[in-house]
Amino acid sequence: MKTNNQRTNVFKRLISYTTTGRKWFILAFVLILLISFFELIQPRLIQMAIDEHISTLGDPWYETESADGAVAYQDKYYTAEAQSGKTPYYIHQDGEVFYFAENVENTNQAQIMAKHEVMAFRGAHYRSVVILASVYLMVVVLQFLATYGQVYLLNHIGQSVVYTVRKDLYSHLLHLPLSYFDTHPMGNLVTRMTNDTENLNEMFTSVIMNFLRDGVTLIGIVVMMFIMNVRLTLYVLALLPLIGFSSYMFRKVIRVVLLKERAIISKINTLLSENLSGMSTIQVFNREGRVYKEFDTENKANYKIGLQDVKITSLFRPGIELLKALGIAMLIFTGGRHYLSGLVSFGILYAFIDYIQRFFQPILRLAESYNVLQSALTSGERIFHLLDEESDIHQTKNPVPIQNFKGKIEFRNVWFAYVEEEWVLKDVSFTIEPGEFVAFVGATGAGKTSIINLVCRFYDIQKGAIFIDGVDIKDYDIYELRRHIGLVLQDVFLFTGTVADNIVLGKDEISREKVNAVVEMVNAQRLFKDCPKGWKNRSWKEGRPLAQGSLSFWPLPEPWFTARIY
Repeated sequence: MKTNNQRTNVFKRLISYTTTGRKWFILAFVLILLISFFELIQPRLIQMAIDEHISTLGDPWYETESADGAVAYQDKYYTAEAQSGKTPYYIHQDGEVFYFAENVENTNQAQIMAKHEVMAFRGAHYRSVVILASVYLMVVVLQFLATYGQVYLLNHIGQSVVYTVRKDLYSHLLHLPLSYFDTHPMGNLVTRMTNDTENLNEMFTSVIMNFLRDGVTLIGIVVMMFIMNVRLTLYVLALLPLIGFSSYMFRKVIRVVLLKERAIISKINTLLSENLSGMSTIQVFNREGRVYKEFDTENKANYKIGLQDVKITSLFRPGIELLKALGIAMLIFTGGRHYLSGLVSFGILYAFIDYIQRFFQPILRLAESYNVLQSALTSGERIFHLLDEESDIHQTKNPVPIQNFKGKIEFRNVWFAYVEEEWVLKDVSFTIEPGEFVAFVGATGAGKTSIINLVCRFYDIQKGAIFIDGVDIKDYDIYELRRHIGLVLQDVFLFTGTVADNIVLGKDEISREKVNAVVEMVNAQRLFKDCPKGWKNRSWKEGRPLAQGSLSFWPLPEPWFTARIY
């Protein structure tokens, strides 16, 4: 189990990839603050509309002598401002009928009002409600635009981070020694490049900023509720211990499940990579049944751990919903009692119910985002563990320049082992003169291929020294040394691309005329026997390589280009 410090270090390294897009990151954070503000102001606008305008039908009106700002009704003027010594009048509603009377409980002698007369009294409130509704609509539209901008920016940042991480990771893989690939399955490395880096994208797009947004929203909701009514806010906050305990238990259990899930997925990818690439060997030895059982075992394990994830998540969400329902019920009970007692207005009660629903949404998102965060941090650990791998083939600080390369090779008392103390070569010494043809003959495992790997410095020897043209190969620049060596292997690997691509191996400066001349020189014309499109023919056809007999000729032209005969 990783310590919190290790997780923190991984998180810091991930954040460091956002430095190039820091201005976009800051802009996204500003948009999050705006989104939180727009979200918090909406219940407040509704509360203002209810308390200050909609529910003011029963407010008293007073007769006044001045017509300025007053409402004319039956040759008299009325104002909502209290007038000393004046009798208050009330508008009373009974179904669709409105009355104007001194006593709202006795409408026998009250005057029935026409709708336009009611609107004369309610006109100012109506206009205010329209304004508040327009403001509410504008806030919703601005929230939509800000959310769009935030999502766009976060996806831009996430894709930029994934691009940079993948580039660094692939560049690092290309420079790792062959000894690393001898001990690490290809499927595991492919998982690092694909699944793990994609998890980072999800973290940047849906976790980091959501944590900030939800945190700001939660604080803002609590502040708004305290401003509106302290007592009701304290009732709501009484649920926090239950919420905190539920979230802690969920986080503790789901973390273990996620770590197991990532390990199993890595195993499955490794099995797929090895089995699909070695399908011909599996079939020729009739091992399909065993390979299927191995995959089925890991697949079932992934299925079971996935069910655990679903069960835990499915239990947590209804639990939080239950707490939310409990909070609303408690709020209706206490808030309703305060409303009936005149301690709170109906608008405040409504706003509190709206706020408490909004209060639990960030909690759910924060808890569920923990899955993504843990998965991303696990992926980050795996990625940085690979990036921190150091090559045991060290480049010399002051390399000897290669001039007039002749190719005299000398092994002097060379000892070499792939695994410590399991010697493949023991005190081997020999010299190969320039232009001399030498054959190494021996049983499998005698070290023939190892000698080739050592000359190219794919591995470093433990004892002795290897010289080329009298210079220790460790004193040469590694890449300059390999550029002067043409390597033709027995097992040919075909890269995706055309025939020409696989012959020149990325050397774009080599013209097709030169390629034709070298192909004829090494008698490799048969490469094109079954290639109707010539150089543009694909090296792979329907998932299978071209004629097996011609494969041995594919690597022959390349050493001539390496030797720079042109």
